[in-house]
Amino acid sequence: QVQLVESGGGLVQAGGSLRLSCAASGRTFATYAMGWFRQPPGKEREFVATISWGADIMYYADSVKGRFTISIDNAKRTVLLQMNSLKPEDTAVYYCAAGPSTSTIRRNDNNYWGQGTQVTVSS
Repeated sequence: QVQLVESGGGLVQAGGSLRLSCAASGRTFATYAMGWFRQPPGKEREFVATISWGADIMYYADSVKGRFTISIDNAKRTVLLQMNSLKPEDTAVYYCAAGPSTSTIRRNDNNYWGQGTQVTVSS
């Protein structure tokens, strides 16, 4: 089992920045890849970004490329999502995910999930 706890959400104006953090714990954690999804109001959950635990593989959704950066702090077992140039359409509940690989995370294939953190971008 893997336990995930997100933090760092909030309200920001368009063009601003936020950094989300996901603290992970549990056994065999080092074998997992990590990622972020989001669920906008009234819409389905969608993939945002994923990173391998060794940080050698990363994927981003087209909608966030060049604005969001995913990274890992191995010592703290924490995954970060730096979000810059935020837009109102980035408003969503953001969920941290863990899975066997970046591919399974992108496919939402039996991911472990955090509880989610709200990000609201005002225009």
